[in-house]
Amino acid sequence: MTQPENGGYNHFVKKAVAAGVVAFALVLCACHRDIQNTEAVRQGMMKYLSKRTDLSAMDVSIASVSFRGDEADAMVHFQSRNSNAPGTGLDLGYVLERHGNEWVVKGHKGGTAGGANPHGSMGGGGMSPGQLPPGHPAIPPQPAGRP
Repeated sequence: MTQPENGGYNHFVKKAVAAGVVAFALVLCACHRDIQNTEAVRQGMMKYLSKRTDLSAMDVSIASVSFRGDEADAMVHFQSRNSNAPGTGLDLGYVLERHGNEWVVKGHKGGTAGGANPHGSMGGGGMSPGQLPPGHPAIPPQPAGRP
């Protein structure tokens, strides 16, 4: 019996298996697309926020995003559709996590109203309820019966 040219049947099988492995690797790479961009984060945020009916009168935009591997930090700006005045609105930070080919909101990071809080953080900082922050001007007492 004579051997076929180019190594015969075994050579053909080895080439077919190698081609299959390469094709599988290409398909696997194509399925894991790059979603580290603002648009992909915006889609994840909008999917998360679509569950809220009280945001229909708000414009939502992604102010900034930073990526850390399979997590992303996004600063999201909420603005009333009736107000385009600069410095208005609310900025909230969110942490998102990569799940396959999409970003899913993991939780809040905090935020500021109108860009910045002039009194600093109001997160407890040792102040009692009703106490003014250091340096705040005194508020005169209100007469009885007035709110």
